[in-house]
Amino acid sequence: RSSAKLVAPLGCLVSRQKHTLPDLPYDYAALEPHINAEIMQLHHSKHHATYVNNLNVVEEKYKEAVAKGDVTTQVSLQPALKFNGGGHINHTIFWTNLSPNGGGEPKGELMEAIKRDFGSFANFKEKLTAVSVGVQGSGWGWLGYNKEQGRLQIAACANQDPLQGTTGLIPLLGIDVWEHAYYLQYKNVRPDYLKAIWNVINWENVSSRYATCKK
Repeated sequence: RSSAKLVAPLGCLVSRQKHTLPDLPYDYAALEPHINAEIMQLHHSKHHATYVNNLNVVEEKYKEAVAKGDVTTQVSLQPALKFNGGGHINHTIFWTNLSPNGGGEPKGELMEAIKRDFGSFANFKEKLTAVSVGVQGSGWGWLGYNKEQGRLQIAACANQDPLQGTTGLIPLLGIDVWEHAYYLQYKNVRPDYLKAIWNVINWENVSSRYATCKK
């Protein structure tokens, strides 16, 4: 299976193709024992698929509202666009951030940037874990790139708020801390899930994202 590319900006509502659920670049059981196959199957084929389906419905309604000049309806649809569009964007990144051959530490420019901006890889890992654990309710922990300042930055986003659309940071690594991402295996112990997920982080993908956003 091929890895999915990021979706087109949500503003492209005229003559657009419908969004589709991307294939995973690995099998549902590939991340075991760190994330089990049942979680991956439900997370991808049910949760992500729902965001995609709802996004297509909302965009169609938005397109109709634009054609009618119905600004009130356009405004009322914004929360659903943000939620379902963010859910699609976030998960499309998340699947590629994980790999059965992941774990360990990054190399090259990304590692140098982590040491520069966080002091050490261990310090970075501790900070991103703490931010992710601390998300109240549902949301995401992120490593992003601040293009204006030329540095890496850690942030948390609530619900499915997309990192770039809400903070301006370019997403490099996202950690999903919605309960559907871990509850079947780790119950309500989010820290155990976060400890495990570092074993499947795809640093090649994160490094590639970093190299691309620096151009």
